[in-house]
This record gives sequence, structure tokens and C-alpha cells, in this order.
Amino acid sequence: MYGIAEMASSPVGQTEYQPLYAQVKSLLLKRIGSGGWKPGEMLPNENELAAEYKVSQGTVRKALMALEADKMLVRRQGVGTFVARHSRDQALFQFFRIVGLDDRRLTPTSKVLTQRTSRAKNDQAVRLGIEPGTALHTIIRIRSFNGVPAIFERIFVPVPLMSDLVVAEGGDMKDEMYVIYQERFGISIARVAERLAAVAATAEEGHHLKLEAGAPLLEISRVAFDVNGRAVEVRISRCDTTRTRYAADIQ
Repeated sequence: MYGIAEMASSPVGQTEYQPLYAQVKSLLLKRIGSGGWKPGEMLPNENELAAEYKVSQGTVRKALMALEADKMLVRRQGVGTFVARHSRDQALFQFFRIVGLDDRRLTPTSKVLTQRTSRAKNDQAVRLGIEPGTALHTIIRIRSFNGVPAIFERIFVPVPLMSDLVVAEGGDMKDEMYVIYQERFGISIARVAERLAAVAATAEEGHHLKLEAGAPLLEISRVAFDVNGRAVEVRISRCDTTRTRYAADIQ
């Protein structure tokens, strides 16, 4: 049985300050992030992983449970452990924070207005960890609830990450962006960081949201990170909260 005291001499060990299961978790996560295991692919069983990483089965099980809690793995009783796949519903449930005034979950529809290429400004470059001037896919879309436009959204993705990223301009989007990133490019979003602000609608935003210019909006500024902690996307969502609100559960 490997213990914390053995970490420095363990083949897995990277640092004496991390519990052994956390080191195994980190290595498994890196393997997923590098494409060693694809979304939907079944992992080797606990005994095989324990032998590969030269740790106990209990350590492997704890690492797998931690990754399952982070929604990176799905464990199916009697079948095996699989790399999680983003689905439309899962992506919305995990990352979409707009709810009805009665706190019920809402499912938006999305229509792309434009997609073009722009150059990263300084603030975008800092948030994405790239050089200023790097080419960005720039997507502008409207998200609606029950046919009523409610969110004006700008999405910025580095072109070097997904050179042939194309969405249906002028059409309705069937997939969430995070599903597209994973299915087309093997990039899985693991977490997001959001900042909120009160802003006034621009003339363009007011036009598409059927509001007067200057109407109050909630701005959600988000950076999405993949399983390796790499910034993948900056998203600016400006929301009409007349019929909705932002909800987050903090544990």
C-alpha cells in the first residue's frame, strides 16, 4: 500500500507535497487532455492502472472518483469507466447559469449572426494566454428562450487551436460550442471562470434584443479552460434579465 510518505520515491511522484492519489489523478487528466484516451473511450480497469502507475488499487480508485466528481469521467456499474463526453444537456447543466425567475432551468436556442476572423486585443490575449494580434475566430450569436431573444453573445477562440472551426452563420445551432470543441477538435472544457457586471445595451445589442439602446443588461465575461488548464475561449454574454436571472450554487 503506497502512502503519502512514499511519494518521493514512487515512480509516479512529482512532488512530496501532493497526496499520491492526486498525482495519479493529474497524470490521468494529462493523458485525457493529450488525447491518449478519447471522449467516450473506456479506460483500463483499476488493476491495470494500478500496475501501470505502480500504486495500489485503492489509490487508483480514489483518483478515478475525484475525476468523476469533476465530471471528467463517467463510471458505469458493471461495465467500466469512460472519458466523459459533452452533450448539449450536460454542457448546459454544468456551465449555463441563466434560469427563470422561478429558478427553473432554461434551454436556449442559438442563432449565429456572423463569424469572422479578428486579431486578439491586449486584454483578450492576456485572458487567453496568447500573443496580441493572434488570429481569433469571432462568433456573434443571439440566444433566445421560447422564441424571445435574451442574450447577445460574442465568442473568441484562437485560430491556432481550431483552425477550421466553422459554425452555421445565419442558421440555428444544434450543438453547444463545448460539444463542437470536443467532437471536432478533441478539446474538452473542464472549468470556466466568470465575472459579472451591470452594463448598458449598445445600439446593436438593443436592436437584436428588442430593447432601447442604454437598457440595463447583465454582462457575463467568461474564460473557458480545457482539462490541461489551457484557456480555450473568451465569451462575453450580455443578458436581458427582465424574465431571467443568474444563479450559481456555491459549496
